[in-house]
Amino acid sequence: MPYPGEKDKSILKLIVESYLKIGKPISSGFIAEKSNHSVSSATIRNIMAKLEEYGYLIQPHTSAGRIPTDKGLRFYVNSLLEEAILPIKQVKLPSEDFYQKKGDFNSLLSQVSKILAEHSDNLGFVLSPRISRINFFHLRFIKISGEKVMIILITSFNLVLTEIVESSTYFTQVELDEAAEYINKSFRGKNLLFVRNYLLYELPKYKLSYENIINKLVALLKAYIFQEERENQIFLQGTSKLLEKPDFFDMEKLKSLFQKFEEKAKLAKLLSDFISLDKVKVLIGSELNIPDISDCSLVLSHYGYDSLVLGSLGIIGPKRIPYKRIIPLVDSIAKKLSQTISINQ
Repeated sequence: MPYPGEKDKSILKLIVESYLKIGKPISSGFIAEKSNHSVSSATIRNIMAKLEEYGYLIQPHTSAGRIPTDKGLRFYVNSLLEEAILPIKQVKLPSEDFYQKKGDFNSLLSQVSKILAEHSDNLGFVLSPRISRINFFHLRFIKISGEKVMIILITSFNLVLTEIVESSTYFTQVELDEAAEYINKSFRGKNLLFVRNYLLYELPKYKLSYENIINKLVALLKAYIFQEERENQIFLQGTSKLLEKPDFFDMEKLKSLFQKFEEKAKLAKLLSDFISLDKVKVLIGSELNIPDISDCSLVLSHYGYDSLVLGSLGIIGPKRIPYKRIIPLVDSIAKKLSQTISINQ
């Protein structure tokens, strides 16, 4: 596959950055002015024709200039990701005290999604972690109804998570208290996935006086983890900010986009597929493989503590977002959230 030379790359960078700012096809004359006449318009026209042939640019109209394709945007973004990502000094992020004033983990994540939206002027999202993968300090089970049990988990980093699980296994509150007491005594510092696997595969080797309650507990944990695999909680803030950008989107596509946002489970599933140890990941238009949001870009990163990835966060916006500002912003907020969690351990 043809690869642009150094002069081609500098011209492509100028075209992309100009397009991101003004949102219109970029002409060779415009680039010649931007490059301080160090390159002639004729040379630039030849380079632009070559970049179009390589698939980095497209000419929307015969007489117009050119705009970057998703491939052209990808080339530009990759060059940014290769640079050292430094925190943005002009963005004043909240202090640890701000994050810690509520013990509820969901309130924290909702607040972070709001911060992302406000500082990026786009839609901010945070994907909640799966409780079963978080090490706990203390655990409680509360019977809500015949089939529903609330799990209250205090994490090893001193935040509270709650989840309701539906199980066909009947429990009394006394049995739930006994199960929680057993887990807290035997598995503090572990996670529920570890507890389930241990009970499922190790305990059959031993005779237990409370075997019945253990079997019920295994059924409850299996039901919860199965439910958790199908559902991911996502916090979204700033949908109105996208509505304020009608020139960035086809309005019919935007309407479809918001329907997708309303189906949070589907969006969460999409985002959970991209959770990785990469610092920052950028997904541009067609790379998402979802036609309804082909006009969008996602900039996301992970958060967690030690080597454990808990979830992802980032922004969703038009392909014309200012990547040079948004990439370090997402990176900074992800690091800030991870530090806050680690400090609380």
